[in-house]
Amino acid sequence: MALNLNDKKAIVAEVADVAANAYSAVAAHYIGLTVGDMTELRKKARESGVYLRVVKNTLARRAIQGTDFECMSDALVGPLVLAFSQDDPGAAARVISEFTKDNAKLEVKIVSIGGKLLAAGEIDRLAKMPTKDQAISLMMALMKAPVEKLARTLNEVPTKVTRVVAAVRDQKQDAA
Repeated sequence: MALNLNDKKAIVAEVADVAANAYSAVAAHYIGLTVGDMTELRKKARESGVYLRVVKNTLARRAIQGTDFECMSDALVGPLVLAFSQDDPGAAARVISEFTKDNAKLEVKIVSIGGKLLAAGEIDRLAKMPTKDQAISLMMALMKAPVEKLARTLNEVPTKVTRVVAAVRDQKQDAA
């Protein structure tokens, strides 16, 4: 079914709105995937807070103009599914990367974050980025470590004094 001008404008506006607020984007060739496979991919994307859409390349180019993902314009070639991370930067990469493990027909072509175009092989690096909660817990552990070390160090002083006193006592008992 052909799209009329109003439908095309609506698609461009929708994708442009998502792209303007997204952290990262991944584009992958989906040729050879069944309808069931695409449904499963869409389900996983929804669960992870990832916007997933198959868009004609000309419409996608117009939608990403003026966003951080404008660097992807020249690489939009062939049938692509676009995935935009809306909650955390690595979400789209995680969804696509996990899905490609079981479905080799989904082939990553473009990875972009922060206005930079990355090689398709960089998807694993992006997928391994910690989520917001993981990053906060790592930061809290780093902040807590010096205080814990100080507490352990201060606790060692009375422990060492106790050991010295016990050793002197044992030595006097053995001498007597």
